[in-house]
Amino acid sequence: MRDKKVTFIVQAAVIAALYVVLTFVANALGLASHTIQVRFSEALCILPVFTPAAIPGLWIGCLLANLLTGAVIYDVIFGSIATLLAAVCTYLLRNHKIACTFPPVIFNMIIVPFVLVYAYGIPAVYFHGVNVTIPFNAITVGIGEVISVCVLGSILMRVLAKYRNVMFRATAQ
Repeated sequence: MRDKKVTFIVQAAVIAALYVVLTFVANALGLASHTIQVRFSEALCILPVFTPAAIPGLWIGCLLANLLTGAVIYDVIFGSIATLLAAVCTYLLRNHKIACTFPPVIFNMIIVPFVLVYAYGIPAVYFHGVNVTIPFNAITVGIGEVISVCVLGSILMRVLAKYRNVMFRATAQ
């Protein structure tokens, strides 16, 4: 029993550390600061398919990454909540290979546009005189998430599936 708890904590910590490092890599390459953001760390959002330890790991990793990259407090709070909700739902959908990639896309499309508008004050986007800032940003966030999670995450999921019993053993499902 003790070994399972230790394994759970170690897996969560490693996932959190990887999330932070991959966020810094994407920032260094300028991929996380455009209209469509591609964060390599978001590919890790498929890890709850393999271990429940990914739920706290992703949440803490996102929280730390946002704190360490200078995000505003609302981004730290609400971005981390989006990641936590997505991780829980991904875990619940772990037996559905395609559907399990959707929660991070959906939660980020719903939450992040409001953070961008109200916390960062990004300029309004108008279409035929109508303010479409939130829907526009939902689409751009969604595109980045589809690239990060549905494409890169699916590739990662396929590779990790081959090593599932080696890398993700001894955690309660």
